[in-house]
Amino acid sequence: MASMRDIKRRKESIQSTQQITKAMKLVSTVKLQKAKTRAESAKPYFQKMYDTVQSILSRSGNIEHPYLTSNGSKKKAVIVVTSNRGLAGGYNNNIVKLVAESGLPKESVEVYGIGKKGIESFERKGYYIASDDSEIINAPLFSDAVEIGRKVLDAYEAGEVGEIYLAYTSFKNTVVHTPEFIKLLPVEVKEEESADKKSYEPEAEESLDLLIPKYINSIVYGAFIEAVASENGARMQAMDAATSNAEDMISTLSLAYNRARQGAITQELTEIISGAEALN
Repeated sequence: MASMRDIKRRKESIQSTQQITKAMKLVSTVKLQKAKTRAESAKPYFQKMYDTVQSILSRSGNIEHPYLTSNGSKKKAVIVVTSNRGLAGGYNNNIVKLVAESGLPKESVEVYGIGKKGIESFERKGYYIASDDSEIINAPLFSDAVEIGRKVLDAYEAGEVGEIYLAYTSFKNTVVHTPEFIKLLPVEVKEEESADKKSYEPEAEESLDLLIPKYINSIVYGAFIEAVASENGARMQAMDAATSNAEDMISTLSLAYNRARQGAITQELTEIISGAEALN
């Protein structure tokens, strides 16, 4: 049985940890409010961008364009958005697991990493890291999404990769964050049965050279914003759970300490009484 001193030391250690988890929860809560507002206000725009592009392409008939057809390469570029810090529950592991279980052969995947935690996990699993832009997720800007978009599009146009994917965590609300794995290129057109098919003139097809990159940049930037909100939401929940667990452990140790103290007092009284009887 642990001594009173050991119990006291462990209790003090847990109390110290609890103060840290409380502080981290508070910080994450403040950051979440800002990120949540940003994500919720931006989401309709990015969804509209996605719907508009799909609508345009679904009405365009058969278009011969590099962004709509495979270039023959078996390599897959996967933009992976995780965090630079841990202590966020399963936030990072869920994304890593999602990619690993996506069905894409490991040897064909080239990871464009946003976030140190995801990159570290993929390196341990033997994935090839094509790019490390972890600092972006600290304060993502649209220009950052443009830079990532340029990297993967350059690789696609050069025939180095044949498909481009995006893995990130979609922000639903404060407590619900869903890992998402979507294909960016070649663009998969959703057919609209009622749509009237139209054919682009040659110069109109060239407009896709401008439209698709902007579309990809917007989707990637939207993923950054939602990922930041999801990360802070996940960390807030994790720290809240850790604080509650610490409280339970402190209560259990307090009870154990009181019992040990009561046992020590009882033993001392017994020794005193026994000593007094021996003198008589």
